[in-house]
Amino acid sequence: MKSDDIKTVLVTGAGGLIGSEASKYFCKLGCKVIGVDNNMRKEFFGEAGDTSKVIHSLSTSYSNFTNYSIDIRDTKGIEELLSSQQPDVIIHTAAQPSHDWAAKDPYKDFTVNANGTLVMLEAFRKCIKNPDKVFVHMSTNKVYGDNPNKVHLIEKDKRYDYSDSQTIKGVSLEGISEEMSLDNCTHSLFGVSKCAGDLLAQEYGGYFDLNIGIFRGGCLTGPQHSAVELHGYLTYIVECAVNKTPYKILGYNGKQVRDQIHSVDVISAFIEFIQNPKKGEAYNIGGCKENSISILETIDILSKDFGLNLNYSYVDKNRIGDHICYYSDMSKFKKDYPTWKISKNVSGIIKEIIDAKKK
Repeated sequence: MKSDDIKTVLVTGAGGLIGSEASKYFCKLGCKVIGVDNNMRKEFFGEAGDTSKVIHSLSTSYSNFTNYSIDIRDTKGIEELLSSQQPDVIIHTAAQPSHDWAAKDPYKDFTVNANGTLVMLEAFRKCIKNPDKVFVHMSTNKVYGDNPNKVHLIEKDKRYDYSDSQTIKGVSLEGISEEMSLDNCTHSLFGVSKCAGDLLAQEYGGYFDLNIGIFRGGCLTGPQHSAVELHGYLTYIVECAVNKTPYKILGYNGKQVRDQIHSVDVISAFIEFIQNPKKGEAYNIGGCKENSISILETIDILSKDFGLNLNYSYVDKNRIGDHICYYSDMSKFKKDYPTWKISKNVSGIIKEIIDAKKK
């Protein structure tokens, strides 16, 4: 699908990090953008997770943006919306995003992440008349559970890294690939609900011959992220440093590693897929090795490069299912879409977040 063919885009979770970035991109492109966001993030995380300001900003900044406060589990409401609007592209980012929150309310976590995704996929299949339309599903690397923790790691001064000697499929010096198993591991309840949605999206693409892409995100970040302690690592730790808020490192001596990808680069990957879609293909997406960073390394950058000294303490207990070291091997996506490249490095991302939080 060429950009000129995209007239109407529907974005679930339009007030979230990736949803808002997608909404802005397509609004600027001149498309009609339909947001589906009922601010459930506020229910999950309180005032710190409130996305109403983001929705208000989109609505006032772009006359071609309209938000509908519909719960993605509302089958009737979603089907009526898709039937009436006939979007060319659906970008499904709405989710409950936290390990810890999922354990507090497993039922709601699963119904949002799994049942909600099923509602969206079935509405896409039943209500969209043109088979050339495209569905993008935002999944997560947590579908691999704690299998990334079973690989051979090297402990360095301020980070863990992958050894060049591995016995588990799906890991190399380039990171974790889609060949890593989703089975025989601890996922956390959040990982299970997201895995269900991921598999549903694959099945709908392959079984019903639909244009559906699944993106298993690493650490997705950007200055507009409504980050909280339980979700949104990089934005949250930078915000703590700027506001001099105490920060807790949870386990692994602060050497746990994540790859960071700016929301702008996530959307550029979506665009590549939309222009040449596949049928239920799953891709890892993240900052890759080049944008990987540990908590201790983040603290150093904040101090040395930006003069921000983080007030932190250490808790010798990691979160259940938390990865020790994870960065994405995107070889599969880059093979299918060779023109895509990461445009923003870690230092630049941190600077953007600092500048936004100081305003």
